[in-house]
Amino acid sequence: MRRPLLGLIFGFLFSLQAFAQEEYYFPGEKFDPAIPSPSQFLGYPIGDWHTRYDLIVKYFEKLDQLSETAKLQTIGYTHEHRPKVILIIASAKNMGNLEQIRQKQLQLADPSQPKPTVADMPSIIHLGYGVHGNEPSSAEAAMLTAYWLMASQSDLANNLRENTVVHIDPTLNPDGRDRHSLWANSNKGFPAVADPLDREHNEAWPGGRTNHYWFDLNRDWLPLAHPESKVKVEWYHQWYPNVTTDFHEMGTNSTYFFEPTKPYGSENPVVPRKNYDDINPRFAKYFAKYMDQIGSLYWTKEVFDNSYPGYGSTYPDIHGGLGLVFETASSRGHVQSSQRGDITFAFTIRNHVVNSLATMEAALDNREYMHDYLREFFQTAVAEGAKDPAKNYVFGDEFDESRNRLFVQFLLDHKIKVFENTADLTASGQSFKKGKSWVVPTNQPQYRMVRTMFEYVKEFADSVFYDASAWTMAAAYGMPFAAAPTAKAGSQVSEVRAPYFAFPEGKAYAYLIDWSDYYAPKMLFELQKAGIHVESVHRAFSSQTQDGKVDFPAGTLMIPMGFQKLSAAEVSVKIKELAAKNAQKVYAVQTGLNLSGIDLGSNLVSAVQHPKVLMMVGTGINANEAGEIWNLLDQHFGMPITKVNMEQFGRVNLHQYNSLILPSGSYSALSEGQVNNLKDWVNRGGTIISMKSASLWLNQKCITKEEPVTLKDEKEPASLPFNTRNDFEGAKEVGGSIYLADLDLTHPIAYGYHRKNLPVYRNTDIFIKPSADKYLTPIKYTANPHLGGYISTSNLDKLKQSAGVVISSAGQGRVVHFFDSPNFRGAWFGTNKLFLNAIFHGDNMD
Repeated sequence: MRRPLLGLIFGFLFSLQAFAQEEYYFPGEKFDPAIPSPSQFLGYPIGDWHTRYDLIVKYFEKLDQLSETAKLQTIGYTHEHRPKVILIIASAKNMGNLEQIRQKQLQLADPSQPKPTVADMPSIIHLGYGVHGNEPSSAEAAMLTAYWLMASQSDLANNLRENTVVHIDPTLNPDGRDRHSLWANSNKGFPAVADPLDREHNEAWPGGRTNHYWFDLNRDWLPLAHPESKVKVEWYHQWYPNVTTDFHEMGTNSTYFFEPTKPYGSENPVVPRKNYDDINPRFAKYFAKYMDQIGSLYWTKEVFDNSYPGYGSTYPDIHGGLGLVFETASSRGHVQSSQRGDITFAFTIRNHVVNSLATMEAALDNREYMHDYLREFFQTAVAEGAKDPAKNYVFGDEFDESRNRLFVQFLLDHKIKVFENTADLTASGQSFKKGKSWVVPTNQPQYRMVRTMFEYVKEFADSVFYDASAWTMAAAYGMPFAAAPTAKAGSQVSEVRAPYFAFPEGKAYAYLIDWSDYYAPKMLFELQKAGIHVESVHRAFSSQTQDGKVDFPAGTLMIPMGFQKLSAAEVSVKIKELAAKNAQKVYAVQTGLNLSGIDLGSNLVSAVQHPKVLMMVGTGINANEAGEIWNLLDQHFGMPITKVNMEQFGRVNLHQYNSLILPSGSYSALSEGQVNNLKDWVNRGGTIISMKSASLWLNQKCITKEEPVTLKDEKEPASLPFNTRNDFEGAKEVGGSIYLADLDLTHPIAYGYHRKNLPVYRNTDIFIKPSADKYLTPIKYTANPHLGGYISTSNLDKLKQSAGVVISSAGQGRVVHFFDSPNFRGAWFGTNKLFLNAIFHGDNMD
C-alpha cells in the first residue's frame, strides 16, 4: 500500500504546485477542470524546463481531442521533418462554420466582391510565436495562452470564444527551438545558475536562433527560401488575419518592448499612415494596461525596425492587417542575473502571456474597425495602383528559362497577378520578347506588394537601419524589368510549368548545353556524378545543330562522345534523363569544326573540374552567410559540401579538395602551422572563395595583397554630443542596399551572363581597390551604382572606387574575393551564378 499512497501524495503536491503556477500566470482565474493545464499535461511547472517541440504538439493534440472548440492543423514540415502546426480555437458554433468564416474573410479582402456585413464577422487573430529558436519563452506562452482561451471561465475568455477565431502557431522555427531547448536543459544546474558566464547561457555555435540551414526565419516572409515560411505565407493568404503577433526576446538587461516602433525611420514606405498613426496607438493602450497590472517595465517607439517586408510583424501590415512585434528581456536559460536582479524563465513567459491576452482583447474591442480597415486597405491599393503612372511592370530574361519560372512562381506565391506578355516591346531602353516576358499590372489588390517587388527606394527619414534598407525582389532575381505603361497583358498566369525540350535523335559527335540557365550547374554536377566527362568552351562560337545554326556563349558545356568511360548509348540515355529532370535544352553536333569561333578541340576548351568543396564553419564564422552557401548548394543544386569546424581544421587533408570557402568571420584561432598548410595548398593550385572580412584576414596572413580604398581629406568632427553617438556611427554602416555592377563578360566569373550590368547586394563597409593586375577585377561598380537602400555619401564615394570581385593569384592557385553578398538570404538568384562559377571554373579565373 505504500507505493499508491506515495503516488497520491506526490500527485497532490504537484497539483498544489500547478495551482500556484496558474495563480502566477492567471491570478484569480477559474478554469474548466476538464481541460488540463500545460503543467498538468507535461508533469512539470511551465518555466521549470524548456519544453521540447514534440511535447508542445502533443499538448495541442490533447486539446484538440478534448474539446470541440479546438482544431489542430498540420500545414507543412520543416527541413528536419518536424510538423508545422496551427491550433484553431473558437466557439463550437464558429468551429462548425469555419470554412464559411474563412471565405467571408477572403471576400472582405477582395475589392471586386461585394463587401460582407462585418457586424457579425468574428475577428481573425493569429498569435505567432518563436521564430527565433533561442527565444524560447514565447512557445511556452503559446501553450498557456491556448489553455487560458479554452479553459478560462472569465467573461473575456467567453467573449473571445464567441466572437473571434484564434490561430496559434506555437513555434515558427521548430528545428531551432529544439536545438536550443536541448542546450538549455542539458546544461541546467540544480540549483539553476544565474551567472551570465555559465555554459547554460552561452550556446555553442551556431546557436538555436536559426533554422536547419542557419537562416533567420524572421527575414524569410518575403524571400520564402524555406519550407517553414512557404507554408506559413500560403496559410496566411488563406485567412488574411486582422491581427498577427510576433513574439521575441532581447538582452537580459532590457525590459519589454511593444509597438509602435520608431516613428517614420522604421516604417515601411508602402504601408498606409493609418496603420502607424491610428491602429498601433489603439492597441498599445491595451499592452500598457496589462503590463501595468503585473508591474513589468516596458518601452515603445525606439530601435526596432518595421520597414523590411520579410518580418513576421511587417508582412501583415502590407496585407491589410496589423502586425505586432513584442520583445521581452531574456533569461537565456532558466534564470540569469540582470541589472534589476535575477530574470527567471517564468517571468519572461508571463510577459508574453499577458500581451497575448491583451492582443486578443484589443482585437475583440476593435473587431469591426479592423474588418473595415482590411477592406479599405485593399480598396485603396487598387485605387492607388490605377493612378500609378507605371501602369504595368514588364520583366523577363530571354536567356534563362529557369530563373523566369522561379520569379513568376515567387510572385504567384505572394498572390500577385501576373499575365503573359503578348508582343515584343521596348521599355526604358530594354527589349522584352513575347513568350519570354510577363506583365504585372499595378491596378490590382496586391499593388503594395507589386511596389515591394519592383520599386527602388533611396530616400529615407532615417540613416540608421536595424536590418536591410533595400529589398527590390526583381533585382534579387536578376530580372530585366521596367515600367511599361503601354504593355498589353494577355492570359493570366495561374501555374508555372517547366518547358519541354525534345532531345536530339541519332548519333552525336558531341552534345552542347548553354550555361546561361540557372540550373545548368545542377545539370553539370549530376552529369559528373554519373561519370560523364564534361568540358567547357571558353570562347563564344557558332555550331550546326539539330536546330540549325546556333550561337553559343563562352562557358557553354561540351560533352565529347569520344572521351567517355561509358558507352555512347549509356551517355546519351543519361544525358536525356538529366536534361528532362533539370529542364535543360541539349544540342547535338556532328562535327568539331564550328561555323564560327573556336573549334571544339581548341586549347580554349578544357575539362570542368568536379567540385570537391570544403567550407570553414564554427565559432567566429558568420553562421547566416555559411548557411546561405550550404543551403544554395544543398537544396538548389544537390551538391554535397563538407563543413569543417575551425578547431578541426588541423585534421583536414586539404589536397582532397579543390575549393575552400571562407565565409565572413574571424580566423584568428588558426595556428601558424595551419596557415602555412593553407598557403601551401593554394600555391599548389587550390581555389579559395573568400567572403568579405575573410579577405581581410587573407591579406593579414600575406596570402593575398589587395588594398583597401581610402578617401583623401576624410575627416570626422573632433567632438559630438554623447546622445548622437548611435545615430552618427550607425549612419556609417552599409546595412543592406543594392548597386549596379559592371561585369567583364569575357571572364569565367561571368559565364552565363549576357548583360554587362547586374544588380548586386552589399551589406558590408569593406571597400577594396581593383586588382593591380588589370585583368583580374571582373566585377566593378558603374559610375552611378546606387540603385536602392541607404548608403552614406562617404561610403558611396568609396564604393565607386572599389571592386565587387577581385581575383588574387597565389602560386598555381588563386583566391576569388567576394565583397558583395551573392547568395543573400537565399533570395539573390540573379547573383548565385557568380558564386557557382567560382566553384566550377575557379581554376580558370586567373
